[in-house]
Amino acid sequence: MKRITVWVGIGLAVLLLVALALPFLIDANAFRPRLESSLTSALGRAVKLGELKLALLSGGVSANDLSIEDDPAFSKTPFLRAKQLSVGVELATLIFSRKLHVTGITIDQPEIVMVESTPGVWNFSSMGTKAGPKTTAPSTSSAKEGLDLSVQRVKITNGRLTLNRSGASKPVIVEQVNIELQDFSPTSAFPFSVTASMSGGGVLKLNGKAGPLDQTDVAMTPVSASLNVSHLDLALSRLNDFAPTVGGLVSFDGTGDSDGKSVHLNGKLQADKLTLARNAAPARRTVQFDFAVEHDLMNRSGVLNRGDIHIGNAVASLTGTYAEHGEAMALKMNLSGSNMPVAELEALLPALGVVLPAGSTLQGGAANAKLAAEGPADRLVTTGSVGINNTRLAGFDMGKKMSTIQKLAGIKSGPDTEIQTLSMNVRYAPEGASLQNIKLVATGIGELSGAGTVSPSNALDFKMSAMVHSTGLAAVISNAPIPFFVQGTASDPVFRPDVKGLATETLKGMGGDAGKAASGILKGILGGKK
Repeated sequence: MKRITVWVGIGLAVLLLVALALPFLIDANAFRPRLESSLTSALGRAVKLGELKLALLSGGVSANDLSIEDDPAFSKTPFLRAKQLSVGVELATLIFSRKLHVTGITIDQPEIVMVESTPGVWNFSSMGTKAGPKTTAPSTSSAKEGLDLSVQRVKITNGRLTLNRSGASKPVIVEQVNIELQDFSPTSAFPFSVTASMSGGGVLKLNGKAGPLDQTDVAMTPVSASLNVSHLDLALSRLNDFAPTVGGLVSFDGTGDSDGKSVHLNGKLQADKLTLARNAAPARRTVQFDFAVEHDLMNRSGVLNRGDIHIGNAVASLTGTYAEHGEAMALKMNLSGSNMPVAELEALLPALGVVLPAGSTLQGGAANAKLAAEGPADRLVTTGSVGINNTRLAGFDMGKKMSTIQKLAGIKSGPDTEIQTLSMNVRYAPEGASLQNIKLVATGIGELSGAGTVSPSNALDFKMSAMVHSTGLAAVISNAPIPFFVQGTASDPVFRPDVKGLATETLKGMGGDAGKAASGILKGILGGKK
């Protein structure tokens, strides 16, 4: 027994010595030209490796440097540069037959630069394709053997991706990129997974199947995948180039299927602290968007077949088309919603740049909207109609604000403004909002109508008229419309009488008798005193 133990110990010692000696007996660098040439031939790009070392414990060889040249039509700098490359090989075949059979590839801390020159044409499009650019790498006899790129696993760990899209003013930076391909083969579908962190916040997870690789354009390879994005800051991630005023924290869950030419995408997008206009404040509620899109990859355009917007219990429908034109995203959208709870919609008003009178809130009631939006995403023009029924503007005393008119018409004041109906035609554009055909029926006040504008700084300029049923001037002029102006700002509106308009309406009410009209106005203003 003792002898057996001794012989076992000797055997283990010999194996250990052999293992320690192999890296010195086998020059891994002898395989570097073959590996470089085979990778160059397979990728269609010159591949350069640093010093190779045999790594017995991991079952392969490693290089302390890796670079893959870019398509010369795009750049002379490398497409990929990495600090370390590990290649899993069949050691027995390498040691005894001096042949290189790759089982896995791991690229550590690479810096990858993706560039799009024109829509759909990327610097990686020709990689590994029959149409790939000619390389400057020397050919060797070993390259003729080729490299079977069908490997069990390909990994990229802790990478950094710079994405330069045509038309974008700034690149998108993606950090901590981890990619894993399993049972990879260029001629069949293979599973893949991607995790990454967006610059400025946000985590991305992508899982699915891709392949076989398109033989003329890698970017057109079929893909079926699920995508999850959490807490993505639209502004800091630079994904809002087409509409810089759009911001917020976005989370997304969805699935997509691509045949290389078009993508069918279904998903749910959730936005917190959403902003949709210049100088807007974040929305006070989460906005959810359930949608289905058909996207044309080459033309970079698409159709929004379904878009359900949820703000609490308020639901609206958004459909339409979009298309990229250079640095602009052209939109043509239609939005409609009916019987939407006003209290839910109020939380979105700050995101749209809509300001209510200071200290006021909308309580109760239902809203209807039918709007069309068209133009570049950063200069969108929205037109249509909006209506509200049975709501209360709590904390706003319109009667008190109309005090000048109150002296003329005896309008009663109160802490709140009860709105029976409100309807208008709207036009919202970067230069401001125009409200036409305003019709408002307010309890205790009467019927108000008119039109006006709201500037980007929320300055008001409205010409209105009121039909009231009370004593005072209204009775004198036989309930004729009382014209007035609304000026000031949205947060502090100022009501001013339209004296010229008032004289005109009074003259009409007195059958054109100017003397009678003047007497009627004075009596109304002075309360009938002599």
